[in-house]
Amino acid sequence: MTFYKNIMAGAAAFAFVATAGSAGAETLKASHQWNTSDVRHQMVQIIADEVAKANVGLDVKIYPSKSLYKPKEQWAPLTKGQLDITAFPLSYAASRHPEFDATLMPGLVKNHAHAARLNDSPFMADIKSIIDKAGVVVLSDTWLAGGFASKKSCILGPDTMKGQVTRAAGKAFEQMLVGAGASIASMPSSEIYTAMQTGVLDAANTSSGSFVSYRIYEQVKCLTEPGAHALWFMYEPILMSKKTFSKLNKDQQAALMAAGQKAEDFFAKAAEEIDQKMVDTFSKAGVEVVSMTAEQADAWRKIANETSYAEFAKSVPGGKALLDKALAVE
Repeated sequence: MTFYKNIMAGAAAFAFVATAGSAGAETLKASHQWNTSDVRHQMVQIIADEVAKANVGLDVKIYPSKSLYKPKEQWAPLTKGQLDITAFPLSYAASRHPEFDATLMPGLVKNHAHAARLNDSPFMADIKSIIDKAGVVVLSDTWLAGGFASKKSCILGPDTMKGQVTRAAGKAFEQMLVGAGASIASMPSSEIYTAMQTGVLDAANTSSGSFVSYRIYEQVKCLTEPGAHALWFMYEPILMSKKTFSKLNKDQQAALMAAGQKAEDFFAKAAEEIDQKMVDTFSKAGVEVVSMTAEQADAWRKIANETSYAEFAKSVPGGKALLDKALAVE
């Protein structure tokens, strides 16, 4: 599966919470954009707790809620060793490595079991080779499902998207949605709530976890859950600077790998529960919840094939071969 395994921990009182520090221990900085109730923070917390229990001279200080770096600004300091650990949507670094847009490609991942199979595929081996060459270690594999939400009307088939100003996660989704007649407003998921509140956005797609942690249910009238025919899956691994990792001793490296695996195992069990929590939370808030049919999802994939997939194959060196490897995983 992944090379190494996961990250560190803490939580927030204000900007961060550190694990109980050991005298003389080395402190690692962990950064992410989510609040401390989000499952991605919980994964980091598991790692921090496990590393602390291992008693190998490492402490972790977590900076949640984009309190250390802005969401898309974490990749560069990670590669340089200025940031030690991050929970990070990989497509955020696609401006530096365009191949990473394949990890947020519409319709490429169908469900959680399919995502697990992709982790061990030639497709992900290629992605992780790029990550490794950039100076980053994968500690935990994490694929989050997601859906759509709208202030106007339910988003099902492509025809339901026309005329809505939409936040799309990643360039490939933007291309597909424009192909379906949407207008696009780009922003991190952490800004969706305010954009909807102020009328900048009509609709958005993001992960199930972000829909809940950012309280999007307070702003919308309809949610399209992932269901059996998901279009939206995003690879959001726990990453570590290779410069930092290589400076650690073998016991410390082993403790991080073991902690990362535990966090990944936790997420594997929690993934579908996250989707259900989203459905329950939105339903309780009075939001209508719908699911796409197989025919509606296929109609979206047809548009994606003509827009996102075609553009990726044309503009990214080796892009077609990379997509073919992903599409070969049943």
